[in-house]
Amino acid sequence: MTQKNGLLSGKVSLITGASSGIGAATAKVFAAEGATVVLAARRVDRLEALVTEIRKTGAEASYTAMDVSRDEDVKRAVEFTVEKYGRLDLAFNNAGIGCDQEPMHLMRQNAFDEIMEINVGGVWHCLQHQISAMLRCGAGGAIVNNSSVGGLQAIPAGAPYVASKHAVIGLTRAAAAEYAQRGIRVNAVAPGTTRTEIIAGWFERNPGLEEQLHQATPQSRTAEPEEIAQAVAWLCSDRSSFVTGTVMPVDGGYTLV
Repeated sequence: MTQKNGLLSGKVSLITGASSGIGAATAKVFAAEGATVVLAARRVDRLEALVTEIRKTGAEASYTAMDVSRDEDVKRAVEFTVEKYGRLDLAFNNAGIGCDQEPMHLMRQNAFDEIMEINVGGVWHCLQHQISAMLRCGAGGAIVNNSSVGGLQAIPAGAPYVASKHAVIGLTRAAAAEYAQRGIRVNAVAPGTTRTEIIAGWFERNPGLEEQLHQATPQSRTAEPEEIAQAVAWLCSDRSSFVTGTVMPVDGGYTLV
């Protein structure tokens, strides 16, 4: 149920990669905390179903089709949000793809470009258009990018994925430094093992990997997407008003060891 005095009451938000996993969970948490949510992803049927579900709670929600690797799609999604709701206050740049661990010298030549185009290029496009909209609206804003523990250290994933998530952190810190005095905060979350479509497929293709990661995690379990979403909501809220440029691990202690 939507909270009238929630953490994000009165805020207008845009969430990418919102058709499943952490993105969908964040849409529900934002809505429950009082935000208006605009959901963006490629799978329109899932977005439509999620918007219907959120509206039943009394929250305001809309969706728009978007491929983050296409700059014109991102621009259109941001413009849709501002035209429909008058401004953009919050954004969660969650869209991304995974990459199985494989020896670098055996990877197909375009693997690196494909990962970087979506995981890094997508965040770049989003930051450009979201920041432009926030500056035009004149009220500042908060942006959270989804990195990974793979952006903080090497993990059992392909090198292009690890490189892309390190790059997301670099973009986050650069944007935070550049726009702090203009009222825009930019942070990142670094999820550990989380029960999403990408991770489920990863585990299915690599038997025993989930148990291996649990052994390396002090809390010794896989997170639910809602646990990451709660951290994103806090970073987007006024309760984190003096936090910018940070990378928050939400990983059950994985990066401690």
